[in-house]
Amino acid sequence: MQFTINKIEDWQEIVDTIIPELQHHIFLLKGNLGAGKTTFTQFLLKKLGSEDEVSSPTYSIVNEYNTPKGKVYHFDLYRLKNIEEVYDIGIEEYLDNSFLCIIEWPEVYEEELYGLKYHTMNIMNTGESREISFE
Repeated sequence: MQFTINKIEDWQEIVDTIIPELQHHIFLLKGNLGAGKTTFTQFLLKKLGSEDEVSSPTYSIVNEYNTPKGKVYHFDLYRLKNIEEVYDIGIEEYLDNSFLCIIEWPEVYEEELYGLKYHTMNIMNTGESREISFE
């Protein structure tokens, strides 16, 4: 699926389209700084029924949110330098006990997902718009 974001309200249409397509509990978010990964997550969690305030997990590395369907964990692995640091935060336990795990900057961990099913969203900030691909 391909989308273009021209204004912040366009995220709602993307979330409305993607939610029925979610089949896996791991969701990788890729994009450069400021591309809109956390903004997308805010719209997604609101649509999933969360009343929690959604913020970037840049410093906390993982944020936990409640939804009627279960826990959603939102990771930001940007500052982690190697796979050992990812395991040190207990990512496997989060993955095993979640309705959904959203992982920003997943590249340091992506090889470990071999054999698992997950969704990937790429967000490209072109300066004037955001080009989105979802698989």
